[in-house]
Amino acid sequence: MATCYRHPGRETAVACSNCGKPICPDCMTTSPVGMRCPECARQTTKVRTIRATSSHRGHEATIALIAINVIVFFAEGAGVYTLTGSTNNSSLLNHGYLLAPYIRSAALYGVPVHEYYRLVTSAFLHLDILHIGLNMYVLYWVGRLLEPAIGRVRFLTIYFTGLLAGSLGVIIVSPLNPTAGASGAIFGLMGAAFAEAHRRGADQVRNQLVILIVINLALTIGIPGVSVGAHVGGLIGGGLATLAFQQGDQMRRPVLGYAACLALALVSFVGAIMIANSTALN
Repeated sequence: MATCYRHPGRETAVACSNCGKPICPDCMTTSPVGMRCPECARQTTKVRTIRATSSHRGHEATIALIAINVIVFFAEGAGVYTLTGSTNNSSLLNHGYLLAPYIRSAALYGVPVHEYYRLVTSAFLHLDILHIGLNMYVLYWVGRLLEPAIGRVRFLTIYFTGLLAGSLGVIIVSPLNPTAGASGAIFGLMGAAFAEAHRRGADQVRNQLVILIVINLALTIGIPGVSVGAHVGGLIGGGLATLAFQQGDQMRRPVLGYAACLALALVSFVGAIMIANSTALN
């Protein structure tokens, strides 16, 4: 168990909601956003909180991700696509969606070609206007809540960690079902926002996120064709990435959080390739 940073002999499970330092009862100051250490409690400057803002300042990465997804969607071409039907006439979609046999190999002039890039590109492709509309709405809602609270670099790190964890989930749960969409990465952000709201003592925000996550998981299970693996995998990946950052902050070594996210991303990437190989061989 961690010890108070001002009283090393006292064990504590409570951390400052602003800087993440472990604090004992004598060092705790109650605030509207959780317990604060003495230094943070004396701050008079505005601190970042996990709260939505009315302007675009502070969540530029969220806007950029939405823009990239929308641009790619229009580049796919007009109309509603299916990944397996004859109505699919999008070359970009055909060459980017996720399917285990393509990760294993695709024949090109008789030579196997491994298309590992599909583990990433599939998360920037969408099937129709409803698909991208719902995903971008949730991305905007969660992004403007989370990005100003944790910073742009951490936000993007968690996004891509959740993306790869979601791709691993797809390969595990439904390797032979063609899959596309940003929902794995977005579920990663929802898991991150929940973990961050819980750490900061923002109960109202945390409860709203619980409702959002539960509803989306229910829809995931109840609606045919929705990728359970991507959603659950992304949720777990984003949550673990955030916990790694929080632990690194408590140890005053933020670089450990980035190292843990890199390890999670590599495990997801390599694990997906290995499972796809096994699936294709069987």
